[in-house]
Amino acid sequence: QVQLQESGPGLVEPAQTLSLTCTVSGASITTGYYYWGWLRQPPGKALEWVGAIAYSGSTYYNPALKSRTFVSRDTSKNQFGLQLTSVSPEDTAVYYCARGSVPGSWDPNEYNAWGQGIQITVSS
Repeated sequence: QVQLQESGPGLVEPAQTLSLTCTVSGASITTGYYYWGWLRQPPGKALEWVGAIAYSGSTYYNPALKSRTFVSRDTSKNQFGLQLTSVSPEDTAVYYCARGSVPGSWDPNEYNAWGQGIQITVSS
């Protein structure tokens, strides 16, 4: 029933800011004890957790990315977003939004709903 959909630019230039939006339908991002997360998978590498926002509005970040990561939400639109600043080619990946029962998990089995993923390429 719950569906998530990522949206944003496919191509971002180095040093610019990546902005993504996850639109949620079939469930409210403010009710229930869920955490709404962002994960990414670079080509040839393992899945990496980026950050999340809880039903309460509390935010959580991967320490390796925290200095340039911001997760927010728009409750009126039932959306949550990701901003990643000062991007480089190492940020090239498929980015996913997902729903989980706890924040911060790198294990895909800890999530019970996923968007289809969006390919983001950082290149000039």
